[in-house]
Amino acid sequence: MLKGVLFDMDGVIVDTEPLHHKAYHMMFDDVKIDVSPTLYQSFTGQSTINICKRLCEHFDLSDAPETLMYAKRKHFKHLFANDPSLTLIDGVLDIIQEYHQNNLKLVLASSASMMTIDNVFERFDLNQYFIAKFSGADLKQSKPHPEIFEKAANATGFERKNCMVIEDSTNGIKAANAAGIYCVGYDSVHSKNQDYTIADMVISDFQEIKHDTIQEVFQGKTR
Repeated sequence: MLKGVLFDMDGVIVDTEPLHHKAYHMMFDDVKIDVSPTLYQSFTGQSTINICKRLCEHFDLSDAPETLMYAKRKHFKHLFANDPSLTLIDGVLDIIQEYHQNNLKLVLASSASMMTIDNVFERFDLNQYFIAKFSGADLKQSKPHPEIFEKAANATGFERKNCMVIEDSTNGIKAANAAGIYCVGYDSVHSKNQDYTIADMVISDFQEIKHDTIQEVFQGKTR
C-alpha cells in the first residue's frame, strides 16, 4: 500500500524553470561565460552550488562557486518577486489535496534552496499539506545521489516500499531508482530532453495517478 509520496518541486509542483533559466543566464553574463544549451540541460535536478562548482571547473574560473551561487540567487529572488508568470503546474494542487485528504504523508524533496522552497510554499499556501521539506542544497550530495530521497522517505515513517517519488528530471529519477523507491516520471510540456526510461511509470497528466488508481498499482506490486 502507498503511504508516503515524495514530491520534487521544480517542474512538478511549480514551473520555476523559466525564472531559473533567466537567473542563471544573467549570472553567466555577470561572469562572462557562454554556456551551451546541452551543458545547461545537463544541470537539471542538481543544486545551485554543485552547478556553480561544475561551471568553475569547466570554465576554469577564478571566482569561487559561492560567488556564482549568490549572484544567481540574487537574480532569481528579484525575478520571483516581480515575474507574474509563476503558477502551479496544472492539476498538481488537486492531487496534493486528494493525497492529503486520504492521509498519505507528503514530503518535499527538491534540489532548490530552502529559501526558494519556502517562498514557493508560502506563495501558494502549501505548508498545510506537507509534513517535511528537504533541500538538496543542505545535503552533502545532489541528485542523482539518492541521499535526499532516503531522508525524505525516512521522514514519512514508512518503509521505502510504501513510498513513491514524483520527478520530472533524469537526475531525480536516477536518485529515486538508486534509493529503491517507486518513481513516477512526470513528462510534461515543461520537461525538455529528460530520460524517463528507468521510471517505473511515466505520466503526462496528474489525473493518471489519482489516489485510487495509484493504490491499485501498489496493491499489484505486493501481490
